[in-house]
Amino acid sequence: MNTRKAFCHSSIVIAFLWMFMATGAMAQGLHADSLFAVSGKVVNESNRPMAHVNVSVPGEHAAVVTNDDGVFTLKCAARPPFIIVSHVGYHQRRVNIVAQNDSRGQEGLLIKLQPSTVVLQDLVVVSGNAEDILRTAMSKIPANYSRDGELYTCFYRETVQKRRRYINVAEAVAKLYKSSINSSPLADRVAIEKGRRLISPKADDTLGVKIMGGPNTPIWIDIVKNRDFILNDDDLTYYTFSMDVPVTIDDRPQFVIIVTPSHFAPYALFGGKFYIDRETLAFTRAELSLDMSDRGKATQYMLVKKPSGVRFKPREMTVLVNYHYDGQLSRISYVRSFFRFNCDWKKRLFSTSFTAQSELVVTDRQTDGFSVPRGRDSFYQRDAFFDKVSYFEDPDFWRDYNIIEPTESLEEAIGKLKKTVAELQ
Repeated sequence: MNTRKAFCHSSIVIAFLWMFMATGAMAQGLHADSLFAVSGKVVNESNRPMAHVNVSVPGEHAAVVTNDDGVFTLKCAARPPFIIVSHVGYHQRRVNIVAQNDSRGQEGLLIKLQPSTVVLQDLVVVSGNAEDILRTAMSKIPANYSRDGELYTCFYRETVQKRRRYINVAEAVAKLYKSSINSSPLADRVAIEKGRRLISPKADDTLGVKIMGGPNTPIWIDIVKNRDFILNDDDLTYYTFSMDVPVTIDDRPQFVIIVTPSHFAPYALFGGKFYIDRETLAFTRAELSLDMSDRGKATQYMLVKKPSGVRFKPREMTVLVNYHYDGQLSRISYVRSFFRFNCDWKKRLFSTSFTAQSELVVTDRQTDGFSVPRGRDSFYQRDAFFDKVSYFEDPDFWRDYNIIEPTESLEEAIGKLKKTVAELQ
């Protein structure tokens, strides 16, 4: 069975526009009063905020990423001696956490990352052919990723905008079961542990479209597990390969391979960059975008269903996947997706632009003593996120969990949505 095509049939319902789900979450199983919280902001050498920077506690599974403002909060069972801050192309930072009067946290850290450089002469391989390096990395996937089933706790957030106005915000704590790397990706499971959504109640925000995606998205775009997504022999025949300037991730040198799809492929393909660890040849990161040169093919890939009077025009689809190396194995750690498209109605003069973004960060991991989500507890391919959760107001909703901190603009948007809901009730 072609799992790439199977996962494409998983749909996202756009009722009050669109529900895109990827999974996420990350409960520590602790009460907020007993957690130690570290918060701060990460900037680059020019003091500009850095988004999607990984912040973790060495020796533990606790981890988060910074938001678009560079801000993070990391909650731990106890005060860690230090945290590790890392991002592609930058030196890893070890930040000491000092004891303070407030035993429950440390706030206001300002962490500056410095760019790293890789000496080209140091990158010696048997073959300098980009395709050979990529295929060798593919052959080493069984050795570089877990052969045992594991249960991840994650945080997930999804936002949808109509033009520049937010019309949907969804958040969830989820359990993501990853089966052995030798198993089919169809053996993986996603279950929502805790979630909520806020949807615009305005009638003109209703679209009634279904787009590929759905709650199983983190399974579908796991490039090393779901080889049919891109890393399969059939699809690779439609690509050209080249080497890009090498970088470091977590102070580990990486090969960077550019893959460019052919316009003559029978369906839309993803192109972009693969980052491969120089020593282990494990895939560390993938930055991919759907080829939009043929809008018809892109529409076939992205669109599942739409009303007859709506015209769908794809503009952009990108995905980002990160894997974290713990010294022995690599595991999926962060997933981000972005969709941009226009819709218009045959009787209207102008089209309306929509964007949707989702991100998932793995914040905890269990290797034993867990139950695999099954039956009603897990999502089927066609299940939509809004079928499982509803909106409610609770200021302490995320108190016991690690989350991706909301940006200032998102907090403002949530406030406006709440006000609109209240006015129309």
